[in-house]
Amino acid sequence: MKGNIILCGFMGCGKSSVGRRAAVLCGRELCDLDRYIEEKAGMTVSEIFARYGEEGFRRLERQAVREVAGTPGLIIASGGGTVLSGDNVEAFHNERGLIVLLDAPLAALQERLKNDKRRPLLQVPDRRRVINELYERRIPLYRAAADVAVDAGAPPLTVARRVAKLEKSLDNPSDMR
Repeated sequence: MKGNIILCGFMGCGKSSVGRRAAVLCGRELCDLDRYIEEKAGMTVSEIFARYGEEGFRRLERQAVREVAGTPGLIIASGGGTVLSGDNVEAFHNERGLIVLLDAPLAALQERLKNDKRRPLLQVPDRRRVINELYERRIPLYRAAADVAVDAGAPPLTVARRVAKLEKSLDNPSDMR
């Protein structure tokens, strides 16, 4: 079976919603990495952050990446910080995964995240400033980790169709890097 398709990008770019639709279009199973971590830990991401901090969450995330990277035939909706770790990127690539950046414009992300109540990093008074700063720090890292970028400013089904077209490149993902 072909390698996995790993969706990466900033929070709110559509990794989960696009992932669900792309999984159906490609006939693959979706693995939402944050949900996977929650199930393994028996608590929500917010609870993990509150109890163990970001480093504790990232430790669980690295373990989860190693587990799912070797399971073929998945669409993996990574967390917003997953591919910021070189170890995670390497684990995905070692298993022939194709890392796809869902590249949404900052203005669209600001709008999508303006009322978010579940992302721990956004539960701050000046959310717009935090989003801007995180985005500026993270977007170069997403681009460096990704094998290909897809415009994610469109509705989720349109973006999922773009992702599904990439599936044939999994025969030789090094052609995309």
